[in-house]
Parts: sequence; C-alpha cells; structure tokens
Amino acid sequence: MSIPLGVVIRRVPGVTRWAKYVWKAVAVLPGAGDSHWKELRRDGDAVEFHAATLPLELFRSDTEAYLHGLSAKIPAVYVVMRESMTDNPLDIILVTASPYEAQDYADSGEELVEKVPMPEGLMAWVRDFVEAHHEDEEFIKRRRDKHRVDRKQDGIGDARIRQAADVYRAPGARKEQVH
Repeated sequence: MSIPLGVVIRRVPGVTRWAKYVWKAVAVLPGAGDSHWKELRRDGDAVEFHAATLPLELFRSDTEAYLHGLSAKIPAVYVVMRESMTDNPLDIILVTASPYEAQDYADSGEELVEKVPMPEGLMAWVRDFVEAHHEDEEFIKRRRDKHRVDRKQDGIGDARIRQAADVYRAPGARKEQVH
C-alpha cells in the first residue's frame, strides 16, 4: 500500500560562515499533490518549502518495524535527503515509516535522515495496515549439538604441507648464502 506524502523543508540562515543556510525537514502532508520546491510560508529569514511529494509505501514484511515506530513516544516518519548536484538545495530520496530502514540510511553517512512527527491520520493508516498484516514470529531457541569436539586436535597446521617435525616448533634460523 502507498500514499503520497508531501515533504516540508525549512530553510533558516546558518550560524557559521561556512554554512549559508540550514535545511531541516519539519512536516509531511498526507495526500499532497506534486510539487517542486514551492514556497509555502515565510517568517522573517525562515522559509518553508513544499520540496517534493513521494509515496510512503508500506510492506507486509516490515510490520514489526512499523510497530516499533508506532510504539515510540512520538511516532515519526523519516525523510531521507541527499545534497543535490543540481540547482535544488537537496534531493528528497525517500519517505519511510520504518525506523529500521531509516537507521540503514543513517549508518551509510551519505544521506541526511530527518525524523518528522507523524500526523494523526497517517498514524491511524499505518496502524490499520499493521493490524491487518502483522504476524508474530515465534522465537525458537537453537539447541547445541552434544558431540564433543575437544578430544581430537584437528586443524593444527595445514594438511597440504608436509611437516617432518612438531607443528609447534620455532621457526628455524636459516643461513642464506650470498654469492
């Protein structure tokens, strides 16, 4: 299942000389139409843009991650962005409700991942999806084999190399002749 989500990005002046602006994802708009960096609101130096509209896709295999996200103190949607090589300040890559997927993108270090509070209607939509498709996985503890492996000394040395002496010997000091 999927629903289009508009991504609202706020631009504020940077606080250092190296960063002219600071960009931050601040909201999502469920059911928004297409947009490309359309200015929504201006408050002094702060400007909010409807940067892009992307589909929020839900998958049956990720219901555990959605449950984890919904159980957070403030359920969130994660916006994955990357510095743009075009005229746009950022490329919006992905919108996801899975904190696990967001963590994967954050671990790469290539993308910026912003946590945006999930609107009530979107929260209900995700919850309905989870209730319809979630199946608890039963934990099965793995049992050890009762075979004793400590009695035999296999694996000492390399079987492909012939050795005339003990494998624990010190390396011999060879004298090489120089001609």
